Amino acid sequence: MRYVKSLLVLLGFAATMFAADPFVGTWKMNSAKSKFKMGAAPKEQTVTIGESGSDLTVNVMGTAADGSAIAYSYTVPAAGGVGKINSASYDGISGKRPGPKEREMNYTKGGKEVFTTHSKVSADGKSLTVTSKGLNVIGKNVEGSITYDKK
Repeated sequence: MRYVKSLLVLLGFAATMFAADPFVGTWKMNSAKSKFKMGAAPKEQTVTIGESGSDLTVNVMGTAADGSAIAYSYTVPAAGGVGKINSASYDGISGKRPGPKEREMNYTKGGKEVFTTHSKVSADGKSLTVTSKGLNVIGKNVEGSITYDKK
């Protein structure tokens, strides 16, 4: 019986160590908490992040301030590195993970960095704040932050 209890405790610790990435889930934009210094925030936006092996798959859907559609997706290694993007606005993406609940992404066009983001999941895991700067997916210069609530 003692061995069974020890095994259960060990499995509990292992499960905690290999818990899902804190970014994984569906995140809906909270307009009231989103602020921009330059450019305009989207009218609405949803980000869905999943895991596929050692990669994160990210789908972004929404409506820009001008009413145009926002739709792009990418995969990027969860630990950081070069990923693949499906977007007419960008031809490359890479990321790094400065902390367990932080990510930095660099978007490129023609080999030149044109957009950067820094994302951070809150301590309670219920919100995600993404600070961005550069040429967004609809070709507008922006600088600001969008806060998302986890669904």
